[in-house]
Amino acid sequence: MASPTETRMQEITELLRPYIAPIVERINVEEFTTVEFIEAMQQDPETRDVYNNALGRWIEPGEFRAKTVIHGQVIPLLLRQTGLVEWSGFAHGEEDPYAIPAWWRKLESLRETHD
Repeated sequence: MASPTETRMQEITELLRPYIAPIVERINVEEFTTVEFIEAMQQDPETRDVYNNALGRWIEPGEFRAKTVIHGQVIPLLLRQTGLVEWSGFAHGEEDPYAIPAWWRKLESLRETHD
C-alpha cells in the first residue's frame, strides 16, 4: 500500500501530465533548463492554474517544500515520460532554489517532424 506522500505525488503527477508534452512541443529551442520549462508553464493561464493547484495539493505545509517536490521530482519525471526530450546534464551556474538545475534536450525525432 502506498504512503499518503506517494499517493499525493502520484495525484500531482497525473494532474500535470497532460500539460507537459504540449509545452515541450511549443518550445522553440533545442535545449532548455527545468527552470525555463517552469517559466514556460507560467505563460499559459490554464497551465499556470494547474501548476498552482498542484502546489496547493502537496501534503507537507509550505510552498518551498511543494516546489522542491514538483520542480525536482514530478516535472523531471514527466519530461522524461514524454519521449520528446532527454536529460542533457546538470546546468552548472544556473539558479534553481528548488532543485538541482538540469538541462533538457529535445530529441531528433521531434525536430524532424516540425521541419
